[in-house]
Amino acid sequence: MTTPPPLQSAIPYPLAPRALPGIQPLDPADWLLVDDAYAGQLAERRLLLRARRADVLQVLPGAEPAAEELRTVVLEHLRARADFDIDAGSVRCPDGHVVPLTDDPLGDLGAMVQEDFCLMEKPEGAGEHVLTAAVLCFPSRWTLAQKIGRPLMRIHAPVAPYDDDIGKRVQRLFDGVRAGRPLWRSNLIRNAGTALFNPAPEFHGQPTIPSPYLRSERQCILRLPATGAVVFSIHTFLVRAGSEIVGR
Repeated sequence: MTTPPPLQSAIPYPLAPRALPGIQPLDPADWLLVDDAYAGQLAERRLLLRARRADVLQVLPGAEPAAEELRTVVLEHLRARADFDIDAGSVRCPDGHVVPLTDDPLGDLGAMVQEDFCLMEKPEGAGEHVLTAAVLCFPSRWTLAQKIGRPLMRIHAPVAPYDDDIGKRVQRLFDGVRAGRPLWRSNLIRNAGTALFNPAPEFHGQPTIPSPYLRSERQCILRLPATGAVVFSIHTFLVRAGSEIVGR
């Protein structure tokens, strides 16, 4: 059977530019999405988790409770959907694939939903949240190994518009986000091809060649109620330039 391409037919929200950080409230019921690229994207995610696990999944010592809680919260969210079938030991996904629930919570999540997840925790006495764990199958011009264990400001060092003022505003968002009241934003970049796993070293620069593809990340921020960790989730859309964009 041929694997469907990992492209969506449309991006389901307006793409008008918003000043950083560009945050909006999110209905909790709309947190995780399943779209027309689900089968193609999940095939890529499962392959990456098997073949390049160290490149796409990292958990620092001490981050295990937050990773476990994230899986619990995601499963609770998916139980409200008709397209996932969840029992005590496994999850049947919309493409028919069954994901066993193991002692690898982020690996399990990476194989069942389209979203990537970054866990941000604030050490006692620290001024910034730190990236302590992530399943990141679809990086866009950054590399997980260079960001794990880093605080927010250092993570964004290569991003020219991300100055001290924006860094302080983003940190206030991470400090202030409340459990049950998630937030979201989006971006828009060019993708040279259909590759979704697109890492790059820091300060690598941006490609200048024309691109036939548009890539948008729907980025959500929410707080886990028990551990207090902040989840930064990323749903990646990839469409051909000129495709219909819903809400434009």
